[in-house]
Amino acid sequence: MEALEMVAVGAAGVAAGGLNAVVGSGTLITFPTLLAFGFPPVLANVSNNLGLVPGTLSAAYGYRREMKGQLRRLVRFGTASLVGGLIGALLLLKLPDDAFQAVVPALILSACLLVLLQPWLTRRLRNREGGGRADGGIPMWCGVLATGVYGGYFGAAQGVLLMALFGTFILDDLQRLNAAKNVLASIVNGVAAIVFIVVADVDWTAAGLIAAGSTVGGLVGARYGRRLPPLAMRTFIVVVGTTASIIMLVQ
Repeated sequence: MEALEMVAVGAAGVAAGGLNAVVGSGTLITFPTLLAFGFPPVLANVSNNLGLVPGTLSAAYGYRREMKGQLRRLVRFGTASLVGGLIGALLLLKLPDDAFQAVVPALILSACLLVLLQPWLTRRLRNREGGGRADGGIPMWCGVLATGVYGGYFGAAQGVLLMALFGTFILDDLQRLNAAKNVLASIVNGVAAIVFIVVADVDWTAAGLIAAGSTVGGLVGARYGRRLPPLAMRTFIVVVGTTASIIMLVQ
């Protein structure tokens, strides 16, 4: 990559790390950036996944206070995320590249729709706070498993999906659940990254730039992300995601 492209990818990593900490849609920034610079879709997805792992970890660290008392929950759902992420990563590598390129525009547009619906999902979650089941039962575990499969395969708006599940099945403080979301996303991205390192082609320059940027962005997002105008964030994500879908459809 040229110097300007490297700066752009690193900046996209910062934005993605911050968004993942607060919203969970960072892939809709970094993935289209790599596509715009001519990366093949599967290579872009693999390199992007690896790059975002440090960012999700730094976001989880930024929410460490909210994770107190959630060990049992994280272990329970962490197993589902681990298995789901592994299945999703293997599906990405086993299915034909054409299948990924065909399905990803629909996944991106679906993720954009989820980002638009996030305010409604958040209101629903807040209205349900204050007691109830702590683990969501079997339906929640299965939902986390399915989200892990999606996250290992592609992952855009994985965090939004998790928060939607939390809003449906679990009654707890919103920030505590956001902290749990960051941990589960870290597990999914981490196990997928291990698979990709072992058996897939990776552009290590792109992955490294995204990793550096997303680490900074995750810490900043965990600390200051709540102060950003939500409407502006969602609009930007939807515009970028829609553009990415168009790029893939016309290729």
